[in-house]
Amino acid sequence: MVRGKEGCIVLSIIETGIKKPERPVKVVQFGEGNFLRAFVDYMFDILNEKTDFNGSIAIVKPIEYGSVEAFTKQDSIYTVCLRGLENGEEKTRTRIITSISKTIACGADYDEYAELAKLDTLRFVVSNTTEAGIVFDENDKYEMCPPSSYPGKLTKFLYERYKHFDGDTTKGLIILPVELIDENGKELKRCVKKLSECWKLGAEFVQWLDEACVFASTLVDRIVTGYPHGEDKEMFEKFGYEDKLLVTGELFALWVIESDKEIKDEIPFDKAGLPVIFTDDHKPYKQRKVRILNGAHTSFSLASYLAGNDYVGQSMDDKVIYNYMDRVIFDEIIPTLELSKKALTEFADSVKERFKNPFIKHALLSISLNSVSKWRARCMPSLLGYVQIKNEIPKGLAFSLAALIAFYSSDDLRDGVLVGKRNGEEYLIKDDAKVLRFFADKSSENTAELTRLVLKEEDFWGRDLTEVSGLEKTVADFLFEIRKDGMRAVMEKYFL
Repeated sequence: MVRGKEGCIVLSIIETGIKKPERPVKVVQFGEGNFLRAFVDYMFDILNEKTDFNGSIAIVKPIEYGSVEAFTKQDSIYTVCLRGLENGEEKTRTRIITSISKTIACGADYDEYAELAKLDTLRFVVSNTTEAGIVFDENDKYEMCPPSSYPGKLTKFLYERYKHFDGDTTKGLIILPVELIDENGKELKRCVKKLSECWKLGAEFVQWLDEACVFASTLVDRIVTGYPHGEDKEMFEKFGYEDKLLVTGELFALWVIESDKEIKDEIPFDKAGLPVIFTDDHKPYKQRKVRILNGAHTSFSLASYLAGNDYVGQSMDDKVIYNYMDRVIFDEIIPTLELSKKALTEFADSVKERFKNPFIKHALLSISLNSVSKWRARCMPSLLGYVQIKNEIPKGLAFSLAALIAFYSSDDLRDGVLVGKRNGEEYLIKDDAKVLRFFADKSSENTAELTRLVLKEEDFWGRDLTEVSGLEKTVADFLFEIRKDGMRAVMEKYFL
């Protein structure tokens, strides 16, 4: 119990008398972080409300660091608050999550964790153990309780289940990793099979993995901003209770699940009206996200910063930046993508609304981290695709490359970072050491030579970009004008 403004009593969430329905455990979740709680658990909670799914989640904390004390104190009940723009209007959706049956530390409570593998009702495994979580660890041993890596934990968990049910193929599990790596399901299965071989678990177990289990590859999309420090007390006043596990995020969400077996009837997200797509190929949706959402971010962020803005929201209120981004997305990126025009334009419109979200303060300098590799992954495919289709250089994407060179142009390398200047004020440029050294050494070259050297650097782009007819001259001309007249003046000239 805490005191709010003017001595008003605010209860803790558990003191409100909220009760959790008794449901069988159908989901084991490796990870207790903000994203899983505001995305996956939020969706399963709605699934329970709107369909006959009737399943609870057992959360497993997969690492030793930290504790589950906060979850225990609140009986794993917590609040999700989603905020953003919807058709131009500010909207807030708040939901108390009651679908988590328990939260277990798999190291400290190993026996309780191990019993989950024997549950007859269990059907799904969800994980978010970070991009570094799905890796093969040769030091993992079956005898460890538990093995160190997530693939190690999962392999032992699945083998214990296989043994308990005598290889019954109806007791396999559907595994839904949401780690942000390519082909996350296939990579996780590769690690599990490799560990099975190293641990000599037998060909019949490997066959059971193939026949009884599904390792789905997934794509997830939602910005989760976590605990609202600085806003929490005001939010507690509105709720009428205090929640130490409160998690905030944006309204938008998308979960694309790729499987070679039909699984949507078992998790009928569509019947609950949730933004989940089941497909046999998630790649076009990933391409759409990377090229439009991430590509737009990368294309305008450095130019917007040098034009005087500090945040994404500011950039959306800046007419020249907004017009530039709009042109890049609709005229240059969308024509290179595979999905239908309707699917692409609807997603693009949602992206623009997400960028305008007043509840998310996204710093442009944060987006600038590792911009060379980001431009290669997010913008270069659209530029090359446009050239192939139209046989001409897309001016907006070429300008983004000129803006990148302008942003990175500095010979002031200090303590592992490059220091640039905007209107006399210093800013930090953070990237791989080789990238920073290159710009520190080459930035004093004249505009044409610097452009040539940057575009020829195959370690940056995976190819020599001077071979793209017309690109070098277009980028060099833009860079020359940026250096002469300033970023804002050049953008107003070409994109206003």
